[in-house]
Amino acid sequence: MDIDILGTLDVSENGVSITPTAPKPRKVLALLALYADQVVPVSGLIEELWGGNPPRSARTTLQTYVLQLRELITAALEKDAPAGDEPPRSAKDVLLTSPGGYVLVTGGGRVDVRDFERLSGSGYRAMDAGDFPGAARKLREALDLWSGAAFADVQTGVQLQMEAKRLDESRLCALDQRIEADLRLGRHRELLAELTVLTARYRTHENLHGQFMLALYRSGRRSEALEVYHRLRGTLVRDLGLEPSARLRRLQQSILVSVPETPLTAEHAVPAAVDRDRMATV
Repeated sequence: MDIDILGTLDVSENGVSITPTAPKPRKVLALLALYADQVVPVSGLIEELWGGNPPRSARTTLQTYVLQLRELITAALEKDAPAGDEPPRSAKDVLLTSPGGYVLVTGGGRVDVRDFERLSGSGYRAMDAGDFPGAARKLREALDLWSGAAFADVQTGVQLQMEAKRLDESRLCALDQRIEADLRLGRHRELLAELTVLTARYRTHENLHGQFMLALYRSGRRSEALEVYHRLRGTLVRDLGLEPSARLRRLQQSILVSVPETPLTAEHAVPAAVDRDRMATV
């Protein structure tokens, strides 16, 4: 089984999609796919489907959605049913009923979230080791797995919304580190267009703005680098009542005197919690 959730939801068995079009069965599959090979409790599925106000028929209706998913799985399994004495897998082998819940069994198939976590983890370790080419390559491979926001075409409930936000934060962290690696490799001009878009989208993300300032300065665009700082400061003061961090103020002052510090080392990094708080208002 192959699972893609980093964008539109796509779950396939034997190369055949088992992704339903109806919103609620699609939501059930999305939650099962997110926690593939793990038991997803019935209570969690019911909460995702109906929030805090499930109907009396919630369990029966959930069973109906599971049966619909198994019908799709059965059709996919029948496409390449093995010949011989070995009994073929059934839909109940792929979508297991477990005490208290259900398990979607991948059978060692590809899961894009797991690939992303593996590749980004390798990229972070390369950064820590000072292997910037390797870090940039691994983090770029991880980010290439994304085709849009997680669960982009799923009507998410409480759990999926929370997980989508967590995944987006993981994506942003990987993006931040990939840009840092590219800056370390002197790819300043190549980053300008990307950082223009990112700072417009994440209007209070200090690290991205600091990276944009550095890329502009090292591309010979000192006045524009300072303008990025003033635009960020205006947004922070107006929207959050906050001044830029001391690290970013030091960078602005160093650009003013044409001796910019590098805002990329660990001791100068903006705490992730601060950026998350500021991003919450974007």
